[in-house]
Amino acid sequence: MTVIGVDDTDSRERGMCTTYLAARVAERIEAAGGTVAERLLVRLNPAVERKTRGNAALAIHTDLDADAAADIVRDELEPLAETDDPRTSPGLVVADCDPEAVPDPVAEFAREAVRSFHDLDHALALADDAGFTTEGWAGGHGRIGALAAVGAARAFPEWTYELIVYRRLERCGTPREVDEPSLFDAAEAAYPEAWDTVDRGEGEAVCVPSAPGPILYGIRGDDPDALREVAAGTDSEAVERTALFRTNQGTDAHLRDADTDDLGDLRDGRAYRVDCVVDGEPETRRGGHVFVPIRAVDGGEPSGSTVDAAAFEPTKRFRDRVRALRAGDELTVCGEVSDGSLKLEKFAVRTLNRVEERNPRCPDCGNSMGSAGRNQGYRCRDCGTSAPGKVEAEVGRDLEPGWYEVPPCARRHIAKPLVRGGFDGPTHTER
Repeated sequence: MTVIGVDDTDSRERGMCTTYLAARVAERIEAAGGTVAERLLVRLNPAVERKTRGNAALAIHTDLDADAAADIVRDELEPLAETDDPRTSPGLVVADCDPEAVPDPVAEFAREAVRSFHDLDHALALADDAGFTTEGWAGGHGRIGALAAVGAARAFPEWTYELIVYRRLERCGTPREVDEPSLFDAAEAAYPEAWDTVDRGEGEAVCVPSAPGPILYGIRGDDPDALREVAAGTDSEAVERTALFRTNQGTDAHLRDADTDDLGDLRDGRAYRVDCVVDGEPETRRGGHVFVPIRAVDGGEPSGSTVDAAAFEPTKRFRDRVRALRAGDELTVCGEVSDGSLKLEKFAVRTLNRVEERNPRCPDCGNSMGSAGRNQGYRCRDCGTSAPGKVEAEVGRDLEPGWYEVPPCARRHIAKPLVRGGFDGPTHTER
């Protein structure tokens, strides 16, 4: 077997897409008499600054000879890669081995490429130790992602699928023509096996990209047949080709458990799952972004530094969930740390604080008492009755225990939608 890894051929402004390259390479391999066992779309750390758009690397598993496969990739990559963009730096790694025979250090490299950062020298040293062929263009920084794609089959235990439908290349840069009523109907029929196709709350066709490039739309889910049914039921402009990828999208592979009792220890550019307690009231700031202070929990008590968990404006209605939090609520939160704040992707309400302190009411007239002065308790101005201090009262809450998530329009590729299941509590899904 041969494992091909390729990355970083597209551009934010100029378009292209590495999945398109992989689809064409797979077709060329089959035309040359080889068999393509699988195409992998591997999402890497979404916090990497050098990423083009979705930070995806691609792998192809084939029985074609490694040298012949590498020749096909070069032949396809060189005219397609947008190397005129200084941020585009393609890389190729070819492994002459079975995907399950990739060395342990390469598999670990792939796991950490989703949760941390690597440098090019480290990637090249690992590839050299393993005897893999590498090649780079315009600096070849994409060899980091390409090596991660080679190791991905061994690295990740959980996989989903994406069926990508490509438009004719000459139409790139023109408005996409996808009939939204047919897409929404097809998405409804295939849900939940196909998910994050549309956002019904926002009325948005999530699967149709806005960036320049050859993708017409991409359908994600757990069942390839359901993805094909959505595509078959969607009316659109002419389709050039389609390709099915196995992918780590929608798996939360980027999250790590925060093993600390001080959230100040969390590092920027990493994504965490954190048990915490709300340490103050939510605040809506300029731009509509919502911030809520949280602290770690140690032995059932708040511990360490307070940091902000943030729901930014693009998360839309999810911000109302965050605004509904109160001091004392116990949560599990998931998200990436950036500039010292944790950008929320989802959270679980473990325990709600349903009690607040209020001024006592007069037992005679029922009016709320006012302060009688510093350290002098409370007094009814009409009746003269007094009370020693505030009293506890139960308050209604707009939240229930369980998991809450950002809507599909704001979901990161790699974040796991609640509809996929496997969560340790009730789920309040967004669709």
